[in-house]
Amino acid sequence: MTEPPILNEHHKQEFPPMHTAEHLLNALMVKTFGCERSRNAHIERKKSKISYDLPTCPTEAQVEWIAEEMNRLIQSGMEVAYDFVTIDQLPAGVKPDRLPDDVSEAIRLVRIGDYDVCPCIGQHVGNTREIGRFVLLGTNWDEAKHSFRIRFKLEVQQA
Repeated sequence: MTEPPILNEHHKQEFPPMHTAEHLLNALMVKTFGCERSRNAHIERKKSKISYDLPTCPTEAQVEWIAEEMNRLIQSGMEVAYDFVTIDQLPAGVKPDRLPDDVSEAIRLVRIGDYDVCPCIGQHVGNTREIGRFVLLGTNWDEAKHSFRIRFKLEVQQA
């Protein structure tokens, strides 16, 4: 039996559905607006907020589409899987700049179907359908900083 790889210590207790939704939203924003993954997120069980640096404020139609696309992605039932690599094996497009300076030899990649891959040691659901429904609570645009903030919560699907 192979021993599990040793990873950096993790001091957070994420709510897996919300944390996985954060990954999906990051990937959606990167693919849609060509921005980087957020560096300013406050992810909590009840409601979360996450900001993106964008050249212009998204239109109302784009904001509506983000919410609709998030729910489509969630309901698509993508499996969440993990791979372990070393820093020199990171896939194309995965930047090492957000890894800690003392990163462990093994790096855990979180894969959400073929839609997203990101190094992360946090807790996630096993399938996107476990996330529930994405509910957009509102957005804010900071013109001076070119920062677009999205506030959202999740509603658990009832069987």
